[in-house]
Amino acid sequence: MRPVTLCLVAVAIFAVNIAFGYWRAAVPRFSRQWLAAIHLPVPALIALRFATGLGWAWTTYPVLVGAFFLGQLTGGQVRRFLNRRLRGLEMSGCLVWDLVRWHSVRYQAP
Repeated sequence: MRPVTLCLVAVAIFAVNIAFGYWRAAVPRFSRQWLAAIHLPVPALIALRFATGLGWAWTTYPVLVGAFFLGQLTGGQVRRFLNRRLRGLEMSGCLVWDLVRWHSVRYQAP
C-alpha cells in the first residue's frame, strides 16, 4: 500500500460524499432516502479499493471511514450554508442544481 494512493482515494471518497451528504441533509432523518444517501456511496468506496489495489489492510479503515463521514458532514454544512444564502428560495436535494441556482441569484442583473 502506498500512502499517496491512500490519500488520493480518501480525497475521492470525501468529494463523492459531499454530494450525498447534501442530499442526506435535505430529507427526513431515517427515511429511505436518508438511508440511501448514506449507503449508496459504499460501492464506490469498494470499487476504488479494487481499482487502486489498495487492499483491505486495517490501517486503511480509519482514513477511508473518516473521509466518508467528513464528506457527509461537509455536504450537510454546504446545504445549511446555501440555505442561508438563498434566503428562503426552494431548494432541491441536488448540490449541483442548487449551486447553479445560487449562482444565478447571486449574479442576477438588477
